[in-house]
Amino acid sequence: MKRLQGWDAVLLYSETPNVHMHTLKVAVIDLSDVTHPFGLEDFRKVIASRLYKLDPFRYQLVEIPFKFHHPMWRENCEVDLDHHIRGMRVDPPGGRRELDEAVGRIASTPLDRRYPLWEMYFVEGLANGRVAVVGKIHHALADGVASGNLMARGMDLQPGPQRDHTFYRTDPPPGRSHLVRTAFVDHLRQIGRIPSVMRYTYDGLRRVHRSTRKLSPELTRPFTPPPTFLNHKIDATRTFATATLALSDVKATSRHLGVTINDLVLALSAGALRKLLLRYDGHADHPLLASVPVSFDFSPDRICGNYFTGMLVALPVDTAEPLDRIRATRDAALLAKESHQLIGPELISRWSQYLPPAPAERLFGWLSRIDGQNKIQNLTVSNVMGPKERGRVGGALVTEIYSVGPLTAASGLNITVWSYVDQLNISVLSDGSTFDDPHEVTDAMVGEFIEIRGAAGLPGELTVVETAMAR
Repeated sequence: MKRLQGWDAVLLYSETPNVHMHTLKVAVIDLSDVTHPFGLEDFRKVIASRLYKLDPFRYQLVEIPFKFHHPMWRENCEVDLDHHIRGMRVDPPGGRRELDEAVGRIASTPLDRRYPLWEMYFVEGLANGRVAVVGKIHHALADGVASGNLMARGMDLQPGPQRDHTFYRTDPPPGRSHLVRTAFVDHLRQIGRIPSVMRYTYDGLRRVHRSTRKLSPELTRPFTPPPTFLNHKIDATRTFATATLALSDVKATSRHLGVTINDLVLALSAGALRKLLLRYDGHADHPLLASVPVSFDFSPDRICGNYFTGMLVALPVDTAEPLDRIRATRDAALLAKESHQLIGPELISRWSQYLPPAPAERLFGWLSRIDGQNKIQNLTVSNVMGPKERGRVGGALVTEIYSVGPLTAASGLNITVWSYVDQLNISVLSDGSTFDDPHEVTDAMVGEFIEIRGAAGLPGELTVVETAMAR
């Protein structure tokens, strides 16, 4: 048994009927050169052979009586793979759009808390002899870094099927008295940590006070993001869209412009959102506040837990010219990083340990029901460096990987970008009422990339990524 850390628990408490807190990983797998059968049952056998090293897949949530403390994980429970691994078939012709629609349907239902908080879908019917595996895992289990490491454990890194074993030890369920007793002891430990949390907070405030740069104007008023069509009471339906850019094109563009890939991703988001704001709202006259997840634990061995915080970046959607927008985005990201470091990257994570469960659940429930703008951010934009070498599942080559995080209350858009070998893969998650079609976002981002390259004097024609699904 182990206690959920504060940030893990917050991600659990913030889940409501219309705000699902699972993340998604989509792996497209090429079966064309696989000589042995590889269907749903074969995939179940692959996962069964690796459960012993996929620890979070064996965690079962255990609530504490009277909500006296954060819940615990029962670390080694029985796993019913018939429940967790399910089959699905996409509609013909089995292209990118059909897979995206299937992923949207998968994302639209919450995870059942009676079971370990993950599901996998073995999706058949894709064109060109491919299948997809869609992993749905609760954010309380793992952040982007941890889930990426977990995915690496589940993929072969050498040709041919990998042979593992199917045995792992299971633990008995805990008794109520044990849960209450350990909760009381943990509360005493947390009380003992309060002085260090106060000192961390004081040091951050002192750095802000002494800094010549201070906080950016956008971060001194974090509760006033502009109202937009993105920000409203979201519904329970999820829609999903993807696009792929050649990583070589992205790297060449960022080098030419003298910005980081993360700056370029934020600028693509800003340019796409400007077009969408003009289309839906009729104006784009104020920067949007994007929450950009930033990890503070990049350990390659970490496969569970959440060690990140949200850095607020002002996206200059009010800037018309692409190159001016690039420069403004770079400056905004730099200012946000400095502000983030000044106040202390672990500040919210450390204080979240002391959030009481019952009031927190009521607060997040209320926030999810109000019909108005998000008071902290307009949207989430995330950029994660994924695997640099191709993985295999059951001997079959993984050709693409997409990833996206959840929506938050009153914020109907999440843009997540993952690199995979030679690809930069864009994933968009929205609800059923924000966009007519979520591919409007991915198309706008690709169009913005072409526009930026043209303005910078680079060829407008993009490199075709042969391993990826066609647009």
